[in-house]
Amino acid sequence: HTPLPTPHSYTVGTVICFAGPPGVGKTSLGQSIARALGRPFERVSLGGMRDEAELRGHRRTYIGAMPGRIVQALHRAAVKNPVIMLDELDKVGMDYRGDPASVLLEILDPQQNHSFRDLYLDLNFDLSQVIFIGTANDLSRVPPPLLDRLEILELSGYSEQEKLPIAQKYLLPRQIEKAGLPEDAVQLPEETLRNAIAFYTREAGVRKLEQQLGALCRKVAVRYANGETEPIVIDSEQLEAFLGPKRFLPDEMRKAPKPGVATGLAWTLAGGEVLFVEAVLLPEGKDLTITGQLGDVMQESARIARSYLWSNGSYLGIDVKSFKDNGLHIHVPAGAIPKDGPSAGVTMVTAIASLLIKQSVRTDTAMTGEINLSGEVLPIGGVREKVLAAHRVGIKRVLLPKQNGKDLVDVPEDVRELMEFILCDRIEQVLDNALVKEAGG
Repeated sequence: HTPLPTPHSYTVGTVICFAGPPGVGKTSLGQSIARALGRPFERVSLGGMRDEAELRGHRRTYIGAMPGRIVQALHRAAVKNPVIMLDELDKVGMDYRGDPASVLLEILDPQQNHSFRDLYLDLNFDLSQVIFIGTANDLSRVPPPLLDRLEILELSGYSEQEKLPIAQKYLLPRQIEKAGLPEDAVQLPEETLRNAIAFYTREAGVRKLEQQLGALCRKVAVRYANGETEPIVIDSEQLEAFLGPKRFLPDEMRKAPKPGVATGLAWTLAGGEVLFVEAVLLPEGKDLTITGQLGDVMQESARIARSYLWSNGSYLGIDVKSFKDNGLHIHVPAGAIPKDGPSAGVTMVTAIASLLIKQSVRTDTAMTGEINLSGEVLPIGGVREKVLAAHRVGIKRVLLPKQNGKDLVDVPEDVRELMEFILCDRIEQVLDNALVKEAGG
């Protein structure tokens, strides 16, 4: 018997998803891929989309019926194989009109999308030749079945050293052009750019940096309009006159060591953050008080830290009667910012131990890691972002879980050379390296 011909000839490809903080160039990278392939580029924004008909189209029986966004993008591109970027996959909504994320399961599955049926066309349409690229800030908000169909490429934040050439070659020339100025109208020495990055932006990407450079160029454009047309070289002293008072000061690191305060590292959607954990005893108080808008996971970390030190205090030189006779208050500033995640576990243990042993925590040291009741230090994510955050505020030593040692290859080499990394797998090692050694103690 002659084998029957296959009704569809299609190639099975992968769907790439760029994941990372805002401003690192996810959308720009998609445009570059389209340009390199010589294909038209179309962007479909999924942010806030709640109606699945926006993707699958409306039946023609409805007044105002129209095709879905995918078919509309193909119509605009006028080819069958464009690059379509599905922006903000993690911000797709869901309500009584359906779940758009479920429609994406068919669109993004190379085994199914050769016969995608748009309700307006009411015909099978072959999407297998389209290159789909997704973007997302927070992968935890992407439904697992959809995540399973994506090949995730993590785009990390930039170090200060990486931001410099980006600003010099791309951001500043673009803002000079937008302000309608000649190419040589504004010159920023390297030192001025470093100060703009350090004191006026604190982000993983470069979007805020471009906004600051744009504000600076517009100020120069006003001078041009007033007849001052000589090229201007802006030094570090003049920067404050153009951009206003410094928004971020370099002395965020606590200078004066004090028992009960430890420096931790956290990961946020905007990159890494330095987090301080404070602990105080409440004489004749009761139980554990936790403040600082902490989420459920972080509150559990605080309870684990207290329970571990209560049960093992005698080995660590802690008077366990302190727990019985006093209440304990843990606070994580700033109080107005919600925080969650397991990464602050070791920081909480260190802050409480520091308070009870009456030994300060080294101010040049930050730490991150999850803990359990056995005293083990468990691995966490976002090592690169956390290390860069520590580097930004002048911290020289970072305590990391031993299993995260492999992630240090992602940290830029210039940052690695300036910092000391200590890998710990037990909480005793963390305390040994974090607490200030008392003279003669």
